[in-house]
Amino acid sequence: MSNQVTGLTRIYKAAGYSLKGLTAAWKNEAAFRQEAIVVVPAILLSFYLDVSSIERILMIGSLILVLVAELLNSAVEAAIDRIGPEFHTLSGRAKDMGSAAVLITIVFAIFTWATILVPRWL
Repeated sequence: MSNQVTGLTRIYKAAGYSLKGLTAAWKNEAAFRQEAIVVVPAILLSFYLDVSSIERILMIGSLILVLVAELLNSAVEAAIDRIGPEFHTLSGRAKDMGSAAVLITIVFAIFTWATILVPRWL
C-alpha cells in the first residue's frame, strides 16, 4: 500500500508548499520584492483604467508572468548555489538564461501596457 497523499489533502499540502515558496521569495529575493512592489499597485491600477475586460486580463497577465519568471529564476539560482560557490560555465549560463527570461517578461509587460494605453493618450 502506498503512502502517497491524494485528493484534498494533496491540494492542501501543495498550497502550503506554494505559500512557503512565496514567503521564501519575499524574504530572500530583493528582485522579487521590487517586482511585487511594482506589480501589485499596477494590478490595482488596472481596475481603475477605462479598458475592456480582455485588455485588463492581458495587462494583469503580463505582470503575473514577471513574478512567475522571477520565481523560476530564483529557483534556478538557489539550486545552482546549493551545488557550490565555484564558478562553472554551465552554472553561469543557467543563471544568465533565467535572468534573460525575467527581462523578456518585463519587456513584454511594458509592451502590453503601452500597446493598450498609449493610443488612449494620443
